[in-house]
Amino acid sequence: MTGQRGDEPVRDGPGPYSGLFGATPDTYSYPAATPKQVTVASVIAIGLGALCLLLAALTLTSAGDQISEVLTGSRGNAPVAVAATLVCAVAYLVPALYLRKRRPWSRYVLIAVAAMGIAGGLMALPSSLLGLAIHATLLTLMLQRPTKLWFQPR
Repeated sequence: MTGQRGDEPVRDGPGPYSGLFGATPDTYSYPAATPKQVTVASVIAIGLGALCLLLAALTLTSAGDQISEVLTGSRGNAPVAVAATLVCAVAYLVPALYLRKRRPWSRYVLIAVAAMGIAGGLMALPSSLLGLAIHATLLTLMLQRPTKLWFQPR
């Protein structure tokens, strides 16, 4: 409530600098804006999910035999290759969409997906350096302090 007491306005309730016992409030523990780590991680995951969808679509073209051979080890397994790429797309896209909505489970799912991507990248070295770097970046972003604090209960 605002009123006039002499020449100064009267305010009821906390002021802009009123923390516990008049101290400056701790604004680092619960940032209002989405941390840049969360934004970058969600963009990376959406990009990887989009690439998985593109690969699923390409598997349905005339290049499907070659793609299914790379993904499954034998030609003629296009349905298996499409199913695998669609599962991968869901594993990236669903958590990425809920990450910015502050759902803690989405962070844990992306940590698990990034760890599996790192494990797969290590098994396919040296041809998987780019994928290994992308998944290591995703894992690093999910484990940083601003990301952890942003997902803490309010």
